Amino acid sequence: MLKQLMGYTATFLLASTVTAAPMDYNLSPKKVAEDTWVFEGTVEDFSIKNGGNIVNTAFIVTDDSVVLIDTGPSLRYGKQVREAISKITPKPISHVLNTHHHPDHFFGNQAFSDTAILARADTGKLIAQNGNAFSDNMYRMVGDWMRSTEVVLPNQPLEGDSLTVGGHKFRLMNFSGHSGADLVIFDESTGVLFASDMIFYQRALTTPHSPGLQIWIDELKKISQMNYKIMVPGHGPVISDNRAIDQMVGYLTWLDKTLQRSAEAGLSMNEVQNIPLPTEFADIALIQREYHRSVVHLYPSYEESAF
Repeated sequence: MLKQLMGYTATFLLASTVTAAPMDYNLSPKKVAEDTWVFEGTVEDFSIKNGGNIVNTAFIVTDDSVVLIDTGPSLRYGKQVREAISKITPKPISHVLNTHHHPDHFFGNQAFSDTAILARADTGKLIAQNGNAFSDNMYRMVGDWMRSTEVVLPNQPLEGDSLTVGGHKFRLMNFSGHSGADLVIFDESTGVLFASDMIFYQRALTTPHSPGLQIWIDELKKISQMNYKIMVPGHGPVISDNRAIDQMVGYLTWLDKTLQRSAEAGLSMNEVQNIPLPTEFADIALIQREYHRSVVHLYPSYEESAF
């Protein structure tokens, strides 16, 4: 009996230790160019294990202050970003840019409520419309990592096609292929392109709010013509060439043609989901799961067009 009680006690102590362990994203900024750092997330789906840290956020230390691009999935993440930046530079964060309305890109806004948080008008509207529903879903998927996180809207409109801060001139480009309102930012001072979720690399792309795959393909081809030195995708490793764009265009083209032909052939959604993926996409993280999701998101519109 004593041995059994000791076993229970040991189990309880272990569980208590796990519960009490600090929830730390272990954010480590990676310098990718002059004045430029990236917090690179995992190529995974949201989970309690990763706390929602599946996104790339970035910051630029200018002559005057810091520009932060996206704020991550939670208040906790935003606070830890702020702490990590303070270890790089004592300069204040003067500008926070929200690239689009998906939850892993703006829920850290709360940690920067004393700062100018800028976004395109459409992005602000979409955050306001979807924020509470996103919050409920994020709490469900990542649990206590979201503790005390609330929706904080952008507090200033981001207008025009450029922004200059402390010697860095940022070109601001509007796209729509991923979310309907996607901001891509090019730092002309360093040649770094912050592509946000217009680009996924080695992580399967998501399609719940895409206005159309061909729109996305056409916009990716425009991005491919830019003379950038470094690309920071929304998800996946930082790169210096067009491999990510080529990978995405290849997959989106295959997906578009597959859904179109399947609808014309009268296949059911289940039949389409069972179509094998080409081997060239096999090494992309979560590709099978996201393919199934994309069929659910997109196939009804292809069926409607076919009939």
